[in-house]
Amino acid sequence: MRLRLPSKRVLRRVLLAVAAFYGFIALSLLLLRFVDPPTTAVQAERRAESWFAKGRYRKRQRFVPLARISPAFQHAVIAAEDGRFYQHSGFDWEQIQDAIADDLEGGRARGASTISQQLVKNLFLTTRGSFVRKGLEATIVPLAELILGKRRILELYLNVIEWGPGIYGAEAAAQAYFHSPAAAIGRDSGARLAAILPNPRKRRPERMNRYSAIILERMALMGW
Repeated sequence: MRLRLPSKRVLRRVLLAVAAFYGFIALSLLLLRFVDPPTTAVQAERRAESWFAKGRYRKRQRFVPLARISPAFQHAVIAAEDGRFYQHSGFDWEQIQDAIADDLEGGRARGASTISQQLVKNLFLTTRGSFVRKGLEATIVPLAELILGKRRILELYLNVIEWGPGIYGAEAAAQAYFHSPAAAIGRDSGARLAAILPNPRKRRPERMNRYSAIILERMALMGW
């Protein structure tokens, strides 16, 4: 039985669809260099989940420039989520190798996603884990690094990521949990807020004594 290959017309359409998709992504990233996103794919996902569950959804978010997020807060998030953020080009291969080694040895699974990867997931994809999503993420991250640059990636990330049910961004998180602007968040509060990021819809900063202490140690080792 001979394997039937796709026709040239089908291949052409597939290539055009792929080109259109990445053209849209590239154009979106170019706009995001200068324009703050009104929403993200993950925020749309949360709204849809709430609608299907017939629950209430209240979005709290206020986009602020990086200069209005305290350095201690920024450093705490980097130490918690991606300690080599300024050294890698979108993927932390050392962390990926360590995560694979732990998995092969039967140890506790741990994430190796960088801030760049998490930003791409939030902006364009969903929280649903799949090989397709990971594949798309892997191809979009280099574009994000090239077009946005590290400072804008960090600024967008800190302003769009989820910090609790309906809470998005550093300013909304600081106000919700500490009744303070993000510019006034210190080391301890920053570490507590950073500690809830792996599971923001279940964790609370006042319960993060152990994890925040680890983040503070990492900050000290990194010279912060």
